[in-house]
Amino acid sequence: MKLQNKSSVNRWVWISLGAVFLLFIIVQIGSFSIDRTKLHLGEKIGIVSIEGAIFSSEKTVKELDDFAERKDVKAIVLRIDSPGGSVAPTQEIYEKVKTLRGVKPVIASVGAVAASGGYYAALECEKIVANRGSIIGSIGVILEYPVAVDLLEKIGLRFETVKSGEVKDMGNPTREVTERDREIFQSVIYDLHRQFLDAVVEGRSLEKSMVEPLADGSVFTGEQALNLGLVDTLGTLENAIEIAANFAKITGKPKVISPKKERSGLLDYLLGDVKQTASSWFQPKPAYRWQWEK
Repeated sequence: MKLQNKSSVNRWVWISLGAVFLLFIIVQIGSFSIDRTKLHLGEKIGIVSIEGAIFSSEKTVKELDDFAERKDVKAIVLRIDSPGGSVAPTQEIYEKVKTLRGVKPVIASVGAVAASGGYYAALECEKIVANRGSIIGSIGVILEYPVAVDLLEKIGLRFETVKSGEVKDMGNPTREVTERDREIFQSVIYDLHRQFLDAVVEGRSLEKSMVEPLADGSVFTGEQALNLGLVDTLGTLENAIEIAANFAKITGKPKVISPKKERSGLLDYLLGDVKQTASSWFQPKPAYRWQWEK
C-alpha cells in the first residue's frame, strides 16, 4: 500500500512539474515581440508619421533609420500633421531626411497642417504633397515663457537668485524681464529665423527674395502654398504613396507598412505629457505664429 501511495505521489509531482514547464513555455512564447511588418513579402513603402507638436526627434529619426536600412522598403512617406514644436528636434528630423537624399526617396504627405516645425521637417523631402485645404507655412520662430512676478507679490513669496553674470537667469519667471534680456533673446530668435529661412531657400530651390516676404509667420492653404512654390503638388496620402512608388520604380500597387508600435504604460504616458508641457514653456520653437513683444 505504501509503495502504491509513493508511486501516486511521484506521478502527481511529475504532472505538476510538467504543467509548470508548459506554462513557462507559453508565457515565453507570448512575450516574444513579432514584427509583423517583416512577414509581408515584396517591395514596400514605409510610412513614418509626425503627429502633434514636435518636442522630441528620437522616435521619428529611429523609424526613418529603420526603414532606410531595410532592403524591402524602397521608399518612405513622411506623413505630417504638426503645427510646429521645438527647434532642435525639428532640425534633427530635417537633417535625418537630408541624409537620405540619394539613398532612399522620402516623400512628404501633409494632412491637416504642416506649419512651422511641421513644414521645416518636410523641406528636404523629394516632394511635398499637400491637400488643397492643408495649412502650410508659418515660417517663423517664437520664444515665450511665463512671468509670475505679480502673482508672487500677491501671495508674499519671493526668490533669491545668486548668479555669476547679469543675464545668467534670463527667462527666470520670478523676476521682471529687462531690456538686456529682450535684446539677447531677440538676437537668438533672429538667428533661428535665419536658419529656418535658409532651409526653405535650399529645400525648395527658391530665391531668398521670394521667401522673405512669406517668412513673417503667415500660413497658407495647400492651393496657395502650391502657387507660392512651398509644396510640389496637391494630393492625398494615397497620392503621396503613388509618387513614392514611382520614385522607387515599384510596379503595381505597393505594399504599405508602418513602424511597429511599442506599448507604453500609463505612468510613461503621464510623465511624457508633463515633460512635453514643461519643455514647451521655455524652448525656442518654430510655432504656428510669429510673435515678439517689447
